[in-house]
Amino acid sequence: MTEKSTGVALVTGGNRGLGFEVCRQLGQRGMRVLLSARDMAEGARATALLREQGFDVDFEPLDVASPESIEQLADRLERRGVRLAALVNNAGVALEGFDADVAERTLEVNVFGALRLTERLLSLMAEHGRIVMVSSGLGVLEGLTPALRERIDPPASKEDVGAFLRSFVEDVRAGHYEQRGWPGSAYRVSKLGLNALTRLLAEELRPRHLLVNAVSPGWVKTRMGGERASRGVEEGADTLVWAATLPPEGPTGGFFRDRHAIAW
Repeated sequence: MTEKSTGVALVTGGNRGLGFEVCRQLGQRGMRVLLSARDMAEGARATALLREQGFDVDFEPLDVASPESIEQLADRLERRGVRLAALVNNAGVALEGFDADVAERTLEVNVFGALRLTERLLSLMAEHGRIVMVSSGLGVLEGLTPALRERIDPPASKEDVGAFLRSFVEDVRAGHYEQRGWPGSAYRVSKLGLNALTRLLAEELRPRHLLVNAVSPGWVKTRMGGERASRGVEEGADTLVWAATLPPEGPTGGFFRDRHAIAW
């Protein structure tokens, strides 16, 4: 039996794959869903599909890499008096190739975009609201060199995390990222940064009773994950939806897979 929830949930990157399935499952639980996407046509198409299934879904254009687009979204929601019970930061990229441009673009979407959106929408979060960061098992600390790990574990501040990530881009640009011990994956570094910010935001927002958690959905059959992935979107979305519908006494500052806490 599906657990029922209430309120409004905003899901970024909701037009396809994991994000679309999160929207569907949240709608199934009785939530009103704001499906956001950068592509207007794809977002409208996905929204129409979910409405045909009987869910209460509206489309909100959003490019998380654009501060202007984030501001426009926030203004629209404020004018309508929307209060968010859940924010699912699902939008992300895994770009082909590896150079400083790829590193910069990846971090801009996967980390800084999620942070900017979250901070801008904090005033619209309802009491006991939930914020979910879609992370990855690649974002764990295991395997980092001691020198890199001590710079981010535990994270000292959001500014320090930003400096850590920018130094990665600069080391890639200078061609000596390997000598500095960085992984050769912008995607992995972006998820390390997102996990660090999750812990910081959870502590910062604890007095407001907002729950902030990161979730690894596993290797999911999506455009990003590919057909060889071991999980379907239904399984991948399950823990994301669980984290977006936690009770007020639920966990915060955690990293979860299959509804169980895992090591950072």
